[in-house]
Amino acid sequence: QFQPVESGGGLVQSGGSLRLSCEAPGFTLDYYAIGWFRQAPGKEREGVSCVSSTEGFTNYADSVKGRFTISRDNNGRTVNLQMNSLEPEDTAVYFCAGVYSRTTSPPKSAGEYTHWGQGTQVTVSS
Repeated sequence: QFQPVESGGGLVQSGGSLRLSCEAPGFTLDYYAIGWFRQAPGKEREGVSCVSSTEGFTNYADSVKGRFTISRDNNGRTVNLQMNSLEPEDTAVYFCAGVYSRTTSPPKSAGEYTHWGQGTQVTVSS
């Protein structure tokens, strides 16, 4: 079964960087749109970034534009989220989500995704 798995979370100081990765063991991600979401304590889950399966179109939340970059590895098995200039406000559990999709526009809302990972903690200290 297609099951996203996140890795790469951790503790970093403000201004630092982390790279999150999303894989689905046994599956290629080529035919799946992939989204990254995050949820901080006491807050609702919010979309961070997403990438389409076709053409690799991307979308970013305003709060992370210019700091985060989503990309697909050439091997087709990993989607990465490079996070630079991290701020304490970025502290959250980050989730990878996937949906089988051949459209060029990546889904932006959580409800459009059918498969979710367990999440990885990102903590940014001030």
